Amino acid sequence: MKLNSTASLVKERRRSAKLTQPQLAAKAGVGLRFIRDLEQGKASLRTDTINKVLVLFGKCLGPIDLPRDEE
Repeated sequence: MKLNSTASLVKERRRSAKLTQPQLAAKAGVGLRFIRDLEQGKASLRTDTINKVLVLFGKCLGPIDLPRDEE
């Protein structure tokens, strides 16, 4: 999952759940600033902390196979 799609997913799911950013931060056990940075697509966020938020929506970040050039 790319970061921009992660940002969009979190914002969309938060709004669908009728949660404010502070409410989501409290539920996930993260800071409000983290939620703001996540929803803005900041690239240098810790994946373990992103997963604290994503787990509330039944999602998580993980390894994804990239296509390889066949030789």
